[in-house]
Amino acid sequence: MNVEEPTQRPKNLYRQQYTSDVVDHWDDYIDWEKRRETEGGFFADLLRQHGVRRVLDIACGTGFHTVCLAHEGFDVTGADGSPTMVEKARENAARAGVGHVPIMQADWTRLTDVFEREGFDAVICLGNSFTHLFEEELRLRALKEIHSVVQRPGIAVIDQRNYDAMLDRDEEHGHSLYYLGESVDVSHELSEDELQFKFEYQDGGSSELTISPIRQSYLTDLLRETGFREVERYGDFARDYRFYEPEFIIQVAHK
Repeated sequence: MNVEEPTQRPKNLYRQQYTSDVVDHWDDYIDWEKRRETEGGFFADLLRQHGVRRVLDIACGTGFHTVCLAHEGFDVTGADGSPTMVEKARENAARAGVGHVPIMQADWTRLTDVFEREGFDAVICLGNSFTHLFEEELRLRALKEIHSVVQRPGIAVIDQRNYDAMLDRDEEHGHSLYYLGESVDVSHELSEDELQFKFEYQDGGSSELTISPIRQSYLTDLLRETGFREVERYGDFARDYRFYEPEFIIQVAHK
């Protein structure tokens, strides 16, 4: 009997997938103005509620939250593992008038090679970014590194799509909160092990992105395993939510 071998993926697959073509279209996919409206200042308010001043945005992408938090007066540093994303984020920060904000390339699993231990009041990892890690070993390593660079008391904020709804009920929520651009067509194929997106652009180009669907409780358990003492969850920016209803889940882990 032939046994199918598990898919072998590069540990930093996202670096290969975030080509210049993907990055050039990413802001069209997000639509900064619409996303700012739907978030309604949630993350800035959350950080202020916890007395946060210094923030590390470790999956800054093209810089949306880094720029927004800089405008809100936070001492923010942007970082991303993709050099093409870092370059675009710096361009966007300069265009938005916050070009002084440091934005650098950094691997999530080696944050302490770049950043000071306990150097930040909060670390944020937003935009479904944590799901780029496919192996539990890498997830644990990344969370331990996040824990190391957060001071005590401090918080880590990580979001994800509601994969429980997608996996258990075959439900795909509408793109009403995060990805609001109308010039990019998106389709996907989902299995228990991976979610493959296909993006088609108005200029005729296309690209693909593969991520790992992780469940709400699984990430909560990993956060606790890596030393965070308490974890709160929000569904679509609300503390009280029905398990399968939100489009996105936000987890706030306390150190």
